[in-house]
Amino acid sequence: MSIDARLTELGIVLPEAAAPVASYKPVTVHDGLVHLSGQLPFVDGQLVTGRLGDDVSLERGQEAARACGLMILAQLREARIPLDKVRRVVKLGVFVNSTPDFTDQAKVANGASELMFDVFGELGRHSRSAVGVAVLPLGAAVEVDAIIAIDGD
Repeated sequence: MSIDARLTELGIVLPEAAAPVASYKPVTVHDGLVHLSGQLPFVDGQLVTGRLGDDVSLERGQEAARACGLMILAQLREARIPLDKVRRVVKLGVFVNSTPDFTDQAKVANGASELMFDVFGELGRHSRSAVGVAVLPLGAAVEVDAIIAIDGD
């Protein structure tokens, strides 16, 4: 089954790829690896802001992480990298805007990780970091970056 057919089966419509908010490229391809800059969570066109452990629930954090994962897929598409060329989601880096006493960063990160598995199956299983941070760009609740192996260049 193609990845586009899988997205349809899952009822997933990818968002428009977000433009960079500073001086960087969202996608860089080198030696068969796609390095994706950190993506922020947009749900229904609105940036999810706030801090886990304060004004953002665990469930909303997971939704935000999933939204970051969707934006990663949207950035691949914007860069004209067919999703069927993905050979492995190698690693996700998940940054969670959280209070010092919030310790469920890994549970928040599952929102992005489970999306990758749902879309790519075993090829979506990956290594991961889930880190609590004091602040993220634009006050985002979550940010996710990725390394993805593809066929070809």
